[in-house]
Amino acid sequence: MNEDIKFIIDTTKEAMDAALKHLEKQLVNIRAGKASPSMLGSVMVDYYGSQTPLSQVANVNTPDGRTISVQPWEKSMLQEIERGIMYANLGFNPMNNGDLIIINVPPLTEERRKDLAKQAKAETEHAKVGIRSARKEANNDIKKSEASEDLQKNAEIDVQSLTDFYVKKIESILDAKEKEIMTI
Repeated sequence: MNEDIKFIIDTTKEAMDAALKHLEKQLVNIRAGKASPSMLGSVMVDYYGSQTPLSQVANVNTPDGRTISVQPWEKSMLQEIERGIMYANLGFNPMNNGDLIIINVPPLTEERRKDLAKQAKAETEHAKVGIRSARKEANNDIKKSEASEDLQKNAEIDVQSLTDFYVKKIESILDAKEKEIMTI
């Protein structure tokens, strides 16, 4: 196989991997009713004048499936953490007991589950767009390469099979996430 073609295919595979990893990261933020420390992953806290991720100023735990506890490393940070959780607009109502912040994760309503499933579907569509644009870019690069016509055709077939593989993988990830969201 021509070195240019091999490079194009490797680069395409990396781009598709990145789209898949991004999707997985986005889907972790879509909660499925069970409490998880990652639900607060997007929370930023004002730590002495600079915006800092919550995980860098506090210990986040889940004592049970419906509760998240946030224990700051400095007690003076309690109000800032509470404010950060409210600003993150995650739909949580943090309770400050003077030592730690407790968040009760409410059970999801049927309507909310459907909204979350739609959100998951939208994220998978973004990932598919990323996969398809990587395919398009690869096919354009293959056409520009100085490889023989046969090599170009074979490379395009390889890129298409990579695309099919990643789209199938995305579909199975979506199915699993929808099942997780809709399970009560």
